[in-house]
Amino acid sequence: MRTTCAIAGGGPAGAVLALLLARAGVEVTLLEKHSDFLRDFRGDTIHPSTLQVLDELGLAEEFHRLPHRKVHSLSMVTDEGTIPMADLRGLPGRYDYIAFVPQWDFLTLITAEAAKHPNFHLLMDSQVTDLIREGGAIRGLRYRDQAGEEHEIHATLTVGADGRGSDVRRAAGLVPREFGAPMDVVWFRLPRDDGDPDQPFLRASAGHLMVAINRGTHWQLAYVIPKGGFDELQSEGIEVLRATIGRLLPYLGGRVDGLGGFDDVSVLRVALNRLRRWHLPGLLLIGDAAHAMSPVFGVGINLAVQDAVATANIVGPALLRGEAPESLLARVERRRMIPTVVTQAAQRAVQNRLISPTLAAEPVSPPRALSRLPGLNRLARRFIGLGVLPEHVRLSPK
Repeated sequence: MRTTCAIAGGGPAGAVLALLLARAGVEVTLLEKHSDFLRDFRGDTIHPSTLQVLDELGLAEEFHRLPHRKVHSLSMVTDEGTIPMADLRGLPGRYDYIAFVPQWDFLTLITAEAAKHPNFHLLMDSQVTDLIREGGAIRGLRYRDQAGEEHEIHATLTVGADGRGSDVRRAAGLVPREFGAPMDVVWFRLPRDDGDPDQPFLRASAGHLMVAINRGTHWQLAYVIPKGGFDELQSEGIEVLRATIGRLLPYLGGRVDGLGGFDDVSVLRVALNRLRRWHLPGLLLIGDAAHAMSPVFGVGINLAVQDAVATANIVGPALLRGEAPESLLARVERRRMIPTVVTQAAQRAVQNRLISPTLAAEPVSPPRALSRLPGLNRLARRFIGLGVLPEHVRLSPK
C-alpha cells in the first residue's frame, strides 16, 4: 500500500492532522491500534485554543451539539476555603470557556469529517510493528492487523502521533528526556446529586489532592497519589480510600460506597518528558509521542492539536507536491518546542511547589496572588485558555 502521509495514532494529534491534510487534498492514512475510540478516563478538556481551531474548520457548531459542559473558571478548595485560580471570561475571541467532552466523541467527530474526503483512509486494529527504511530515510511503516497479519505502508512522510508509549518512537530509536513527576493519578467515578457543586475544582489538604469534574450524572474524580504508590494504596484497602474521599468531599455522604473496589479505578502513570529531536528524514513525531505532558492544567489534548495544526501549515503544501523535506520537519519542531518547553516548565513548577509538598503532608500554600493581582489572573487566563503559541488553520481546503 502506498500513501503520501501515514499517521500512526488515532488520538487528537493524529486525527486532527489527518483531517487537515485530507481536506487539503493530501493522500493520508491514519492507523489506530484499537478497534474503537471508547477508552475511559482519557483527557477530554477542549480549551479555547482548540475550540478556535474547530471554528476555523467549520466544526464548531457540530462540536457544540455533542454532550458537553462549559467551564468558565477554575478554583482550589482547601481546608480553609475556596481560592479562585483562573477565570477564562475576558479571553479574546469567541470562546471563553473549557468544554468537557468525552474524548471518543471528539475523535469520532474529527474522523467522520475526514472520512468525507476520498483521499482519507482509516485503519483500525492496526498496531505499528516497525518502520520501513530506504536510503537513510523512513519511507513508511509496518503494522499488524486484528488477524495478526503483517502489512506495509510506503509513505512520503510517516508521523508518529501514537502517545507516550509510542511504537513509532521506539522503532525509530528515539529516547525522550525524562523530567520526572512526583505523582500518579487514580481515576474513578461516583454518583452526583443536584445539590453538589457545579464547577470542577482541585481539592487540596495536607497529604491529599483530588480533582473533581462534574459530568452531570456523576463525578469524575482524580485522586493524586505519590509516584508508584498504587500498591500501597491497594494494601490499605478500599475502605481507607472511601474514608479519605468522604473527608475531602463530605457532601458525597454515603455515595462513596459506590466505589466497590479497586477494579473500579484506572491508574494513570504520570510522565513528563520530551524528545530532544522530533524528526528524522521522512519521519516526524508530534503530541505525546514527542512530549508527554503532566495532567497539570489539563492541556495535553490542546498541545497535541496545536502540533497537528502547525504540521499541516508547514509541511502540508510540500506534501501536496509529494515531498516532505526534513528542513520543514525541523521547522515544526522549532515552532512547537517553544510552547512545549514553557508549558512543561510551568507544570514542573506546580509539581515542585504544590503537588510534592502537599503529598508530603505539608500545609497547603496555594498561590493566592492569582486571585488578588489582575495582571497575574490575566496571564493565567491566557496561559490555560490559549497556551503559549496558539496555532490557526492556514492550509486551505481543496
